[in-house]
Amino acid sequence: MTSNDLKRGLVFLLDNAPCLVLDISSQSPSARGGSTLIKTKYRNLLTGQVLEKAFKAGDRVDDADFEKRKGQFLYADGDNGVFMDLESYEQYELGDDMYGPVKGFLLDGTEVIMGVFEGQVVSIEPPMIVELLVTETAPAIKNATAQAQTKEAVLETGLRLQVPSYLETDERVKVDTREGRFVSRA
Repeated sequence: MTSNDLKRGLVFLLDNAPCLVLDISSQSPSARGGSTLIKTKYRNLLTGQVLEKAFKAGDRVDDADFEKRKGQFLYADGDNGVFMDLESYEQYELGDDMYGPVKGFLLDGTEVIMGVFEGQVVSIEPPMIVELLVTETAPAIKNATAQAQTKEAVLETGLRLQVPSYLETDERVKVDTREGRFVSRA
């Protein structure tokens, strides 16, 4: 594979670590000549660091032994989360470094996408939109002004986020897991 093959969402190998391409752009050569540069913004899936690197067009880039598998969140065990591969039924206990960023979006039984590198789970992707129950929030504001007002709500997973002022406790809401924001009533 060459640097020309890189695109968003692709995983490549850099310094023996799987790296997920987050953003990519190309820079044309100057008037004096030179080669096209392909600038990538990527996340090292072993460390979680977001880094940038520029490749020359046509540079060799190594493929990662990486695959995405369907998985399921089973339950929380302290700061860890227990997940199951839905193909092999193998279970993985993942620490707070991987489980922490997604635990506010996961209920027992939620299906996820597990990124597996050399037999080891290195990433968890929750569904893009999840439905959760509001367990705690201030009462609805009557006669609110035309301006959109928000208030904090606590969801059944412990996640805290801003919701419109008309929402009340025990309502179900849709949450965007990429940005951790309210989308709509469920």
